[in-house]
Amino acid sequence: MNSRFPLWKYLNQRLFDPKDPIVLNPNRFWYQQQVQYLERCWSQQHYSEGHFHS
Repeated sequence: MNSRFPLWKYLNQRLFDPKDPIVLNPNRFWYQQQVQYLERCWSQQHYSEGHFHS
């Protein structure tokens, strides 16, 4: 997993997006980014496994 803080994403958060509210705490933002990354990896892995079993 990438261990570098996504500073550019943190600084360029949308201010008034109801689907993705702004996170001011850098630690919380970092945690949310890690969770989203793992979810993307898991969904890609799950999709590829299902593809080979068909």
